[in-house]
Amino acid sequence: MKEAPAIKFKLCIMKTGFFLACWTWLLAEVCQNTPAQPTEALAASSVVWDTPSADSRGSMPLGNGDLGMNVWVETNGDLVFYISKSDAWSDNVAGTKGLPKLGRVRVKLQPGLLAPGGSFSQKLELAAGEIDIKSGPPAAESQVRIWVDANWPVIHVETATAQPHELQVTFESLRPFPEKNLQADTVVTDQPNRVVWFYRNLNRQIPQLTNRTFGAAILGNGLVAGSPTELHSAKPERKQAIAICALTAQIATAEGWEAKLDDVIAQTQAVPLETARAHHVAWWRQFWQRSWIVVGGDAEAAKVTRGYVLQRFVTAAAGRGGAPIKFNGSIFTMDYWKQEKIKGVATNYWVGADARDWGGQYWFQNTRPVYWPLLQSGDFEMMQPLFEMFRNILPNNTRLVHDYYGHDGAYFAETAPFYGGLSMLTTNEPGSYTKHYFTPILELSAMMLDYYDYTRDDVFARKTLLPIANAGVTFFDKHFPRDAAGRLLLSPDNAIEMYWKAQNPAPDIAGLRRVLGGLLNLPTKLTTVALRAHWQELLSEVPPLPMAAYHGSKRLLPAEVYDQGHNFENPELYAIYPFRLFGLHQPNLELAQTTFAARRFREDGCWRQSGIQAALLGDTETARKNVVFVLQRQDPQVRFPAFWAHGSDYVPDEDNGGNGMNALQLMLMQSEGRKIYLLPAWPKTWSASFKLHAPFNTTVEGCVQDGHVQSLLVIPPERHSDVVLPGP
Repeated sequence: MKEAPAIKFKLCIMKTGFFLACWTWLLAEVCQNTPAQPTEALAASSVVWDTPSADSRGSMPLGNGDLGMNVWVETNGDLVFYISKSDAWSDNVAGTKGLPKLGRVRVKLQPGLLAPGGSFSQKLELAAGEIDIKSGPPAAESQVRIWVDANWPVIHVETATAQPHELQVTFESLRPFPEKNLQADTVVTDQPNRVVWFYRNLNRQIPQLTNRTFGAAILGNGLVAGSPTELHSAKPERKQAIAICALTAQIATAEGWEAKLDDVIAQTQAVPLETARAHHVAWWRQFWQRSWIVVGGDAEAAKVTRGYVLQRFVTAAAGRGGAPIKFNGSIFTMDYWKQEKIKGVATNYWVGADARDWGGQYWFQNTRPVYWPLLQSGDFEMMQPLFEMFRNILPNNTRLVHDYYGHDGAYFAETAPFYGGLSMLTTNEPGSYTKHYFTPILELSAMMLDYYDYTRDDVFARKTLLPIANAGVTFFDKHFPRDAAGRLLLSPDNAIEMYWKAQNPAPDIAGLRRVLGGLLNLPTKLTTVALRAHWQELLSEVPPLPMAAYHGSKRLLPAEVYDQGHNFENPELYAIYPFRLFGLHQPNLELAQTTFAARRFREDGCWRQSGIQAALLGDTETARKNVVFVLQRQDPQVRFPAFWAHGSDYVPDEDNGGNGMNALQLMLMQSEGRKIYLLPAWPKTWSASFKLHAPFNTTVEGCVQDGHVQSLLVIPPERHSDVVLPGP
């Protein structure tokens, strides 16, 4: 590798408008067959269907980061959609229906959307964050535009037809009757020319659930009530508009929730529709301009681009809400045929959209894949719900650790609801997948350290990073004894879910080294002399990573002492990713490469992270095969190409897409310290146009062809000298 020279292209004078205009022209010239900006890639990646769908498995996703939809047109011409919200927790978060839908809505037009002899098109317009439906003959075309306002909690459905049409919109409850740990929806009957409904938690044992209420209101100018669940147009019109305002609130009375919903409606209705839409489109425009990867060179590359673009869209559609993205379906679950063995017999059964495997709790190992790639994509605001959830969990978990064990510090359970919590563990109890599993607080701290490196946000460091990271390392310091050499003896301590009650597991050793080293590298203005001395002493007590001889060389082990294993994971590779103690630009690369080559489990997809680890080690072919597989892994039951296969989680599997994004980014660019390395694992047969983010508030934009960087724009310009290009 060598330091970046001045890239050989005609240099424009750096004066704001002139420079940027010159840059756009030059980039387009050198990129040749790969679009220089994301506009063409978005058009190529947009999803278009020319036939209606049988059911919700043929739905398209839409969302504003908190309020989501699954949208489809049925074969009878009805427009149907599920509505979901990121924080609509039910009475039993741990259950399969812990994060249910708000409900289903049906829209009928007369004349209908599927007129005999007419064409049909349903398009996900990525650039504008909307779904456009067109049907009928060209001379009398019907159009429907659906969008979830990027800035307000409201869904808009706009219809336009050549001739006046009648419109009917109906709320269809998924919970007309109560079930175990699940209440029935309440439809409000005294709302003039509105449909209003809500779900209200009756859970009195868990304060974070008590009185939690979520629901919505349907309304529109010229719409009148036919029943408490149905509105229709007062007269036929050529253009009509429906607004659906949603609200989640933890509030003492149902009447208080209704009053708060009235406030939300008043706020959204005060913004003219065209103004709201202009601001909505502007949000999506800046989102797509923030970063991109467009891959060219062969048919597989084009499919990888589409998978990357669609996953980024799905993440944005669910990533700015009141709770982090759920790995097992996000807010886009749908009706689904489950296939599993019941009492030894292979059985298929229908599961409604409220349900999901693994319920409403968060598994940290499954949640993290969605969030690591948001650093290089620059989608920092979408990381906030994750960080905020754990910041809110920390005080109670700290108290529980003190109550259970009599010492300071905290950890986060591998599996927990959004409000956290811990169980008391004894050294004598049997092992399990998630008991004695302390790694999550270390990986979260590592992610937060990276977030600080990227953003240099001192307020975040003081308010969130330092309290969580220091609590985590303090827990390990206080909870575990020292061995005869004065080093931490991590036992019993799981090597993630794979090896139970192990001794000195590699993930936690690597995590402690990564986090303590990162804390010590923080600016001294953020810490104290006493804290730094404590961290330095603790770092000196962390045991070495366990190793063993392997065919005349050495390889890393998952732990010093471990059992036969209970899952399908490679804990020894956590030192490569997520903790990055090894890599192309780190010492002992051969040790890491030998360990990766000897890995026990080699499958791709879902939460498996071999593509990311391969990219970090410069294994281009393994990384390429991984992203080609992962970013096309559509579930066979569904129609939308980025509703990833059920795998070990649920459909759409967000682990799968997040890991695919991360691997592709790391193939193209990796950062260590102040250095930015380009093309560390990039196939020479693939071209690329890209804009990615790097530490120290840096963006790197350029084009790649034939294994070489053909053009490069680094902002701020002084960071250009930190870029390292591949050698000749």
